[in-house]
Amino acid sequence: MLNGRQHGGVSVTIATSLEDACAALAVEPCPLVLSGGTDLMVEVNRGSRRVGDIVVVNRVPELVGWRRKGDQLRLGAAVTFAEICGSELESLVPALAQAARTVGSPQIRNVATLGGNIATASPAGDSIPVLAALDAVLELRSAEATREVSLRDFITGVKQTCLLPGELIEAVRVPVLDGPQEFCKVGTRNAMVISVASLAILANRGSRRITVGLGSVSPAPLRASDAEDHISPHINWDGGAIPDEATIAHFARLVAGAANPIDDHRSSALYRTHAIRVLARRALSRVLGRLSAT
Repeated sequence: MLNGRQHGGVSVTIATSLEDACAALAVEPCPLVLSGGTDLMVEVNRGSRRVGDIVVVNRVPELVGWRRKGDQLRLGAAVTFAEICGSELESLVPALAQAARTVGSPQIRNVATLGGNIATASPAGDSIPVLAALDAVLELRSAEATREVSLRDFITGVKQTCLLPGELIEAVRVPVLDGPQEFCKVGTRNAMVISVASLAILANRGSRRITVGLGSVSPAPLRASDAEDHISPHINWDGGAIPDEATIAHFARLVAGAANPIDDHRSSALYRTHAIRVLARRALSRVLGRLSAT
């Protein structure tokens, strides 16, 4: 473990093992965990975040890898979005790879991490709708204990989480599903933009169920459960005919009805609701088209 000093008396610990990282986080007051820093530096540069002691974790081997075991995928918290875009992970979690491609520029994706996107707990986090639809489970670690928390329980509000002092996100676990997936996002321009509204729709032939995660339309991760319950029984899971237009249109309305958006400087609540309805219909049509073709 290497230690150094930065301007302004900020102490920086560069952890080289998970044990060292947890030990460094156990001190009082609790230091700040830093990996890619793409969200943190925005806050620092605009003066909305004061930085004290820092523990850098992007060199911790236990956090930077991923593995598949059966139908479960375990992603280390420091896995970058560039890695998620790679062909191996794309084949396992295609919607997450689609979302990863919308995160900033290539330079940002090379350093921005999955764990950081989750811990920031922004409603506009691009990974959040996909992870919500996947029922992702987070592995949390401290010097004293480990625990598991669902993503939906972890993020409790806008930039608020249940993370305890001294804890960090060690890994994210998601299932590998059998079925097509889609992620859609609306922003104020076509690239390198914070989402105004986003949505993930995943099909799972194993459970014969569609799941829907929403982004930028609620303070915390959101599932469109009524829409899922409505559309899943109407799908021919063995291929062939797709639901009629009235069924799909009602699904889109139910997805929009699940949203709880606000007015802010990027969009109105009314537009966000409209956008989610359009995205739901569009994404479902793509998923159903691929289901019927296989």
